[in-house]
Amino acid sequence: MAMQADKIEAMIRAALPDAEVTITDLAGDGDHYAAHVVSASFAGKTRIAQHKAVYAALGGRMGGELHALQLTTAVPN
Repeated sequence: MAMQADKIEAMIRAALPDAEVTITDLAGDGDHYAAHVVSASFAGKTRIAQHKAVYAALGGRMGGELHALQLTTAVPN
């Protein structure tokens, strides 16, 4: 079963309350998304650590309920 964009956004926001989250359905199939996440909590962290924080927020759903996520992260300006 595919995961809805609003559920992905809610899970990320629950783990990173200050995050600005933009989710885009890349294929229109509910399985392939792009996420752009901006959070002050990323300050001083490597890009890999930032991505791990987002994946942790998704609670192991990557590769199952959520098939593909093109992820970009950033620190607010």
